[in-house]
Amino acid sequence: MSYRLGVDVGGTFTDLLLINEDSGETWTAKVPSTPEDSSIGVLNGVARICDESQVDPQAIKLVMHGTTVATNAVLTGRGARVGLVTTAGYEHTLQVARSFCPGGLGGWVGFMKDPLLAPLELTIGAIERIGADGVVVTDLDEVALRESLQALHAKGEVEALTICFINSYINGAHEQRAAKIAREIFSDMPISISSDVVPEMQEYERTETTVVNSYVRPEVAKYVENLQRSLADRLGEDTQLSILRSDGGLASGRGASESPVNLLMSGPAGGVAGAMYFCSRAGFDNILTFDMGGTSTDVALIQNGKARVRRETIVGDVRVRAPSVDVRTVGAGGGSIAFVPELTKALRVGPESAGAVPGPACYMKGGEEPTVCDANVVLGYLPSDVQLGGAMEINRAASEKAVQKAADAMGISLEAAAEGMIRVVNESMFGALRLVSVEQGYDPRDFALVGFGGAGPLHANALGILTDAWPVIVPPGPGVLCAYGDATTQVQDEATRTYIRMAEDVSDDQLVADLLELQERGGLSLIEDGIPSSDHEVTFQADLRYVGQAFQITVDFTEQELRDKGLALLTQTFDDEHEQLFTFKLGDGHEILMIRAVVKARTRAIAEFTRGEAGATVEDCKLHDTSFYYDGETYAAVIYDRGKLHEGLTVPGPAIVSEMDSTTVILPGYVAAVDTVGNLLINKA
Repeated sequence: MSYRLGVDVGGTFTDLLLINEDSGETWTAKVPSTPEDSSIGVLNGVARICDESQVDPQAIKLVMHGTTVATNAVLTGRGARVGLVTTAGYEHTLQVARSFCPGGLGGWVGFMKDPLLAPLELTIGAIERIGADGVVVTDLDEVALRESLQALHAKGEVEALTICFINSYINGAHEQRAAKIAREIFSDMPISISSDVVPEMQEYERTETTVVNSYVRPEVAKYVENLQRSLADRLGEDTQLSILRSDGGLASGRGASESPVNLLMSGPAGGVAGAMYFCSRAGFDNILTFDMGGTSTDVALIQNGKARVRRETIVGDVRVRAPSVDVRTVGAGGGSIAFVPELTKALRVGPESAGAVPGPACYMKGGEEPTVCDANVVLGYLPSDVQLGGAMEINRAASEKAVQKAADAMGISLEAAAEGMIRVVNESMFGALRLVSVEQGYDPRDFALVGFGGAGPLHANALGILTDAWPVIVPPGPGVLCAYGDATTQVQDEATRTYIRMAEDVSDDQLVADLLELQERGGLSLIEDGIPSSDHEVTFQADLRYVGQAFQITVDFTEQELRDKGLALLTQTFDDEHEQLFTFKLGDGHEILMIRAVVKARTRAIAEFTRGEAGATVEDCKLHDTSFYYDGETYAAVIYDRGKLHEGLTVPGPAIVSEMDSTTVILPGYVAAVDTVGNLLINKA
């Protein structure tokens, strides 16, 4: 038998999902994350899940991993010292940047710009010039470049090198030659060139993106290499490691090390992929997702079974030209700390989090401040006899002591303070859901709401009430759904070309020929990783705008759709999307800015697995009676074992459905039905 393992590293827990590809049977595990070295938590989880499943580690052949190493390197400033080689006269590209300040005009007063990732003292200008048409205007002065690189190397400060020449997106010959010279001098460090990383126009974005790739590359490469080595020792030399990309696809360990800028949103993309996997099989193609973990909540919108993908990724103040699932993040998690400012006496929750260390008070790991998790314990939503991660006990007395601080500060009862904390954090998540729905022209009532993450199912029913999005779906294994997404997605890469052509001036045959050329380029990395072209699945994209606009919209299509409908397919789809977002369309003047081919590896299907115990009644699934506090009242409730629930059963609220990795609350007046793939579908009674 063969097995695949999905691993997702979060701020509080590292989640693992082991799948038997032949039977579809799964095992899950949660272990505390190890922020000082994420690979330690991963290896701890591998040991636990293999021990609990009694599966021989040598039988695991595929490991799919969502990681936050690149993200944390940017957020914490732990990246490499980057040297930058650019065209002479363009050394200040990063300093000039764009005329944008967070907070609008008022933001100028208190805004402090972060230090540049490639400082000016480590930037050199090369004598060369390529025109906007790709024709060489000034040849590369190799002698002067070599002298400048030797002087830069002599400083002994550079840990990674970036090369980004003007207009190299249309002709990268000078960058390639400069990189060859640089490798002779900087033989012991990674070198990133913009024509490989992001061959797209707009000088600042291209430079920033390539610099960020260099900035995180040493740390990501070190992490991936160490993890590959450790997995090979533990699981066998033939184990294949893949890393989840920001756009929801997988990259090989080699590809991830060379282009880590594509991993900045790796973690959140896993949850979206997992939600799509379960919901599409259950017939729900239009969904809103919220992934509530210990530190934050990530929300996204999926329409027609596809996640919205942005052509840029934002981490902190860094904005790079790399594709990512359109996920918005808010500082609202199970570990978010509640506080009451002395001046206003108004309850606040987050964004500061107790994280993995010291964690919420109920974990008994040193935390003493009131967190959202503690409020759930006080209200009875998270019963103290339910164990997190299958092994972590919950101390109710510690939660009550912590939440009492907030209650005393406001002069209200313990239960009222706890319920206030839950309502505040729910409103925060509701605001994030509005960003991806209402503010994009979508009505939440036209979507189902999917709640997952360790804390998501606790709040899912309440968020369904706020959004009026039904049914509220809680997938199987919601606490490890990111790991499920990692384990069920596809290896992919893409090739891009700047086009800048009016649609009316391009023939259908010419566009098809240009796209097929990109398809061949995009598939090269997969072939290098041992995936033959016969196993490639290809989709195409084009970025369009009305001529004169400063932004573009991406249109997805296949080769057959383009051959059937021609360029009208692109322009009509663009018009419809433009009207959806901005309430109007022009109908002509379409300009094609970029075209690209997205190449994915065809994955081996996983066998379906029947969940629950056949023939069991709802009464058979009952664990014991309990009670919880909701809307100012205490309700008698029942705790059910989700592992026994099967298709066709209905759980009436008030109730709590318990499983190893998460706990689902069904509020009074609502019911949860179990569908064919094991989802809990919560609706009004």
